[in-house]
This record gives sequence, C-alpha cells and structure tokens, in this order.
Amino acid sequence: MAKKELLLKDSDIPGKLNIGAEELKGSGPTLSGFSRRALSVFKFIIGICLLPFVYSASVSFLNEFAAVDKAFRDYFWAGVAGFIIIYLFIYEPVIVYNKGQKLLGVLFQFLKPLVKVAPYVLPIYTIVVFLVYLALSFLLKTKESVGYFVFLLSFSLTLHLIFSAKSVRSKQGDFLKANYIFGFSFVYIMDVALLAFFINIMFGEFSFVNFINSSFQAGKGIIYTVFKQLFL
Repeated sequence: MAKKELLLKDSDIPGKLNIGAEELKGSGPTLSGFSRRALSVFKFIIGICLLPFVYSASVSFLNEFAAVDKAFRDYFWAGVAGFIIIYLFIYEPVIVYNKGQKLLGVLFQFLKPLVKVAPYVLPIYTIVVFLVYLALSFLLKTKESVGYFVFLLSFSLTLHLIFSAKSVRSKQGDFLKANYIFGFSFVYIMDVALLAFFINIMFGEFSFVNFINSSFQAGKGIIYTVFKQLFL
C-alpha cells in the first residue's frame, strides 16, 4: 500500500506557481479565507482558458509528429504504453519521480522563483535522455539506436505527467478543482511544448514553429467560438 500513495511534501504545483500567495496570509481568518477563495476562482477561470490549448497542443503535436518516420512513431507509442503497463500492473515508480524533483530543486536552488517551479514543470529524466542523445548522436547510425531514445523520451515524459497529475489531484481543499485544472493544464502544455522542441531537433520533418503557431491559432479559435456562442 505504501507504494500506492503519492506522498510528495513539496508537490503543490499550483502553490509553487502562486504569485503573492504568502501576502494573502496573516490578514485575519475571514479575509484570508475570502482571498483564498477569490484566488481559487481566478485560477479556475485561467485553468478553463488553458483547456483549449491543452487540446490544441495535443492535436498540433500529433499532426506534426505524423510526418516523422513510422518506425520512430512506433517507438514513441511503445514508450507511452510501456510506462502505463508498468504503472498499472507492476510498480508505481514514485521514488524515481521524487528523486528527479529533488535533483531539479538542487540545480535551481540559486534561481528564485525557479527553484519552486522547475521541479514540478520540467521533466528532468526526459531532459537527461535528450542531452545524452545529443552527446551520442554522431554515433547513432541506425533507426533502432535512435528509436531507443525516442522510446525513453516518451516513457520518461509519461512518468512525469502521470505523477504530476496525481500530485495536483491529491491536494486537499481544492476549491472548484482550480488547482488541478490550472496546475496540470499548465504543466501539460509546457511539457508537450518541450517535447516538441526536442523532436524538432531530432527529426527535420517535425516543425516546432508550425507546432507553436497551429497550437496557438487552434486554441484561440476555440476560445473565440465559445465566447461568441455564450455572449454574442
């Protein structure tokens, strides 16, 4: 049972992303409670606005990734499926996730407020895999050797996203689920964009510029359509 519990003492992603949250404390229980509710409502609104971009970033990534050789796409999805199978049926590697967070905390300890945000936004193992790929890229002559790195990229990113989502969802007193909607949407968009940047460097067929542009335009279009239906 112990390994089934996600005990991350410093895993309050939205708390780390709050600007001015500390200033809301100490002004009396009534005002403090009202301020927290108001902040939750604000984060809920921002989180809802981020959801179209969660969708558009996913679709844009898949559309660009479709141009990459099918063999590499197979390695990518094998990495995603491989981690999910391990997570569901074999072992929850929460210790691995926690150690990665601590490592990033050490690396960013001199850069505030990045020291609070980086461990929960940046997928450290995905970054390490990519850096190793860059160091060894001149030696990788076959599809299989490159494919192994694609597998590890998707495997490690899936690990990060699943435990990040679980961390945010486990937060107590999440009014309107604002922390979950805002926090995980932000993490997801940032991580997909980072993955797109890595894939762009690895494969010339993938365009990071097209990914960013199509993600923004599609997300903006969804928001405009919803706003038009509701208010115009």
